[in-house]
Amino acid sequence: MRDWVANLMSPGVRERVSGAPASSSGASSFHLWWDVPFGERFTAASVTLDVTRRPDLDRLVFFALQVAFVKPGGGGAHLGLQHHPGFPTHSAANWGGYDPHGGLLDGSSSALPSVQDDPNTRDYGWRAESPYQLVIERATDEDAPIHRWRGSITDLSTARTSVVRELYSHGSFLRAPVVWIESFAPCDAPRFEARWTNATVVNEDGDVRAIKRMRADYQPHAAGGCTNTNSFVDGVTFVQRTAQIRTTKPGTTLSVA
Repeated sequence: MRDWVANLMSPGVRERVSGAPASSSGASSFHLWWDVPFGERFTAASVTLDVTRRPDLDRLVFFALQVAFVKPGGGGAHLGLQHHPGFPTHSAANWGGYDPHGGLLDGSSSALPSVQDDPNTRDYGWRAESPYQLVIERATDEDAPIHRWRGSITDLSTARTSVVRELYSHGSFLRAPVVWIESFAPCDAPRFEARWTNATVVNEDGDVRAIKRMRADYQPHAAGGCTNTNSFVDGVTFVQRTAQIRTTKPGTTLSVA
């Protein structure tokens, strides 16, 4: 690990640790890809998210669980919590997705209000240092012509579940689950941190599998990403943190106890 840190800090390694991300979207992101059997299909995915240190600025930061839909549906969707300056207490929940051509997926109306009248992004007053379970699950039979995929968030401190909405897709199964942080904050913004636990998938036979391994990935410097983001393991928890020297190489598989 010391050799990797020394190499990262050497003059030959390009860094972006201050100023705005240089991507076309103005964001920097980093991911933890779940270690699941290749080709296995799922009817549900869930994970517990705890933003233990919240962003302290008026910029959008998104903490999410993302899945892809198996063809013929294709495309994908993401569910999570947003630190969003356009919403009350900077707090929102988002459940939105895209078809294979990049178009927005249609979905049901949400019971949650939205000050921006955004069908995907809704008012949701979440708190730092409090666990929330994110659940994506199929709400239709396998042979339905169009599938309803429900995105819900449970505040584990109160046991209250909020259904954000349902998205409509031709895809009958999920694949490629991943959790990530997408940040529109400057690379030298005050540190924030997300902790992920209890990741599970349900396969087409109804078997529940706990996810114990995830692969770290970062938006490269060449693509505009901040280079002071880091992912690591703390006991049974996968941690993503900003404003920290990167000690975990891209492509490293992390395992929880």
